[in-house]
Amino acid sequence: MSKIAFLYPGQGAQYVGMGKELYENNEKARKYFDNIFNSLDIDLKTVMFEGPEETLKETKYTQPAIVAMSLVLTKLFEEEKGIKADFVAGHSLGEYSALGASGLLSLEDTVSLTAKRGEVMNDVASEVNGTMAAIIGLSSDKIIEVLKTIDGVVEAVNFNEPNQTVIAGEVNAIEVACQSLKEAGAKRALVLPVSGPFHSSLMKPAGEELQETFSKLSFNESSIKVVANTTVEILSTPEEIKEELFKQTFGPVRWVETITKLKENGVTEYYEIGPGKILKGLVKKIDKEIEVKNIENLQDLGL
Repeated sequence: MSKIAFLYPGQGAQYVGMGKELYENNEKARKYFDNIFNSLDIDLKTVMFEGPEETLKETKYTQPAIVAMSLVLTKLFEEEKGIKADFVAGHSLGEYSALGASGLLSLEDTVSLTAKRGEVMNDVASEVNGTMAAIIGLSSDKIIEVLKTIDGVVEAVNFNEPNQTVIAGEVNAIEVACQSLKEAGAKRALVLPVSGPFHSSLMKPAGEELQETFSKLSFNESSIKVVANTTVEILSTPEEIKEELFKQTFGPVRWVETITKLKENGVTEYYEIGPGKILKGLVKKIDKEIEVKNIENLQDLGL
């Protein structure tokens, strides 16, 4: 029997004005958003809807903004279309949206947890001299092989699609790695405009600081299956979820394998729910047969 998967984008999908159309034109959306905004200690509403862009780019705002919009869209999509997911998966930060969408955590708890994560990651990133770079046109196996020859911390962290892998680590090591990877055949090696070496071992202190928060989480029952970023396993117990949230802070995003796993489990309908169309592009490069429908605004919801 055909299965449905909801996919959730991560950091980089944000833009000023995200969710504003939903908030101003749909009463249900406004209620969901207000519940989320009122549960936070930051003025997320103003930053999401009005900016400025530089503030929205700060991790402590970016992360809850993307998750809030993704979860409100999911609620509206389920209620208006009557479509429910069998599986959920999120790219990096999007894993938090996936947990909220599965019903394992409430909307408010998910966004509050994300805000805490953004704040802690912001603090740790500011203390380590790290960055990230996208490597295009070289296999992940070859990238890993080359990185072993580089001094300092530099790791392959986001396996986005067969010809695009993101590396993260110390600034100097990233610069050397980019040059070495181009010499090894990469078409492009682009340092990304990010505030830290996310998903690398340099971010482990963030995971350790968040562990106490994860340990206090209480989860609901859910029949929706969550595919984990770091292991590509289906999470089924609270202990597994807490362990994934911890490891995901400094572990890899195995997105290519995630999409393969969903297909192997009978998923034939895919929806990217949240700001932007980043995942649609990545999935098409992973498997040309898969069509991803985007749910981002009132028109997509048929409202």
